[in-house]
Amino acid sequence: METKGNILFCGVGGQGILLASEITAFALLESGMDAKKSEVHGMAQRGGSVVAHLRYGKKVYSPLIEPGSADFAISFEIMEAARYLPFLHKGSKVIVNTQQIAPPAVALGKMAYPENLLDELSNKGVTVFAMDAFALAREVGEIRTANIALVGALSSFLPIAEEVFITVLKKRIPRKLEENLQAFQQGRQITAGAA
Repeated sequence: METKGNILFCGVGGQGILLASEITAFALLESGMDAKKSEVHGMAQRGGSVVAHLRYGKKVYSPLIEPGSADFAISFEIMEAARYLPFLHKGSKVIVNTQQIAPPAVALGKMAYPENLLDELSNKGVTVFAMDAFALAREVGEIRTANIALVGALSSFLPIAEEVFITVLKKRIPRKLEENLQAFQQGRQITAGAA
């Protein structure tokens, strides 16, 4: 596992993107690495695009990820994964929640939701791990754990012991802790064999 890397979290406002990036950043710091994070809220309160950049390594000087240099993209919605495709490179890993949230033009019937977005990502030379994070969240009995399921899937690829993530979750999410821990474990199982 690489001891440095760039992680892009992207999705739509209200999906827990910022919390997911914070949990990951704290786990990296607890593991003794430097980590820098930046976020763009946009129109988050109205369902707009939200992105968080997270870079880690021995020493990190800037949180911003340059186009073509994201090693991982954690996308909370399929179209958002495609939107940030310019940040990826051949060999990037994309963990994408298969949920589709219609942007205003689609919701108003002015445009159609693009088809085959996962294929488009795969055709660009990135490895795609598609998962229904909301189905996992429903299984554990708390829909708001979908973001933690995605963090669990990411955790398999990071140089962080599983116990460190669990410690961070206990500190940062004291409410509904058991459900969040279950969601983390289920997400981790999806990518465990691929790391």
